[in-house]
Amino acid sequence: MKQKPAHYSKQLQQKPQQKQPKPKKDRAAKAPRQQSGQHPGQHASDADQDVSAGERINRYLASCGLCSRREADRWVAGGRVIINNEACQEPGSKVKPGDIVRVDGKVVSPQESFTYILYNKPTGQLCSRKDAIRKRPLIYDFLNVAPNVQSVGRLDMDSEGLLILTDDGALTRALTKPGAKVPREYRARVAGLVDMETLAKLRRGDIDMGKGDSSDAWEVTVDSESKGHTWLSIVIYRGRWREVRRTLEECGHPVRRLMRIRFASLRLDEGMPRGSFRNLNRSEVKKLKERLT
Repeated sequence: MKQKPAHYSKQLQQKPQQKQPKPKKDRAAKAPRQQSGQHPGQHASDADQDVSAGERINRYLASCGLCSRREADRWVAGGRVIINNEACQEPGSKVKPGDIVRVDGKVVSPQESFTYILYNKPTGQLCSRKDAIRKRPLIYDFLNVAPNVQSVGRLDMDSEGLLILTDDGALTRALTKPGAKVPREYRARVAGLVDMETLAKLRRGDIDMGKGDSSDAWEVTVDSESKGHTWLSIVIYRGRWREVRRTLEECGHPVRRLMRIRFASLRLDEGMPRGSFRNLNRSEVKKLKERLT
């Protein structure tokens, strides 16, 4: 069975007949209760908006725990959204303080608490909400979370390990915006024995990864060598598409296994089963939020 995180949103998703909770003034994040893992089981603008200028309608609806921003755009296009008794037909419409927003005739308001999840992603799952063409397994098939709970960054389908999911948009932006330099630590099992010259190249960076991209300077060490393979510990500070795999492939050491064991201040729990998840505790959330200041 799918397990619901402690703060799974109970607000309306696509069923307009459900009742909405009364709006509350405070939106302070309430620390979720820790929850044991279970088998099985940016969209983000970098600039913060001035509150008085209003908030884009898709972001507002996502903050209500109703849907993702893309889905919100579809709701607007479908005529389901009303602002102050006027049909909202433009995806760029702003919601200002004091405005009344309705979806399918029901008043909606931002949620007062957030969800923070650590998921030990196994291989074979896609970090996406939809895969309409190939219909591959999605991480959300194994996590019963509200539609606005999204992964902070991604792991490719063949990679495993630590993945953060949240509906806290401000935290997501702080952790993923360009220049944030958030450490991401991996363990990689690669083909062949990695010599000192290759390690020096990886530490210098500027290795051609293809598609006009060059690698950053890595923090990399050899953990062990056996049977024609090498285990590496790698720390990078940007979340670019398949950087670890593309760089090591260029160096003649294709990746056979890739695990993320740290993201920012969070480390993967020792012995945490693949495919399991838990809610972050208060101190872990507080530590991550230091990135907001």
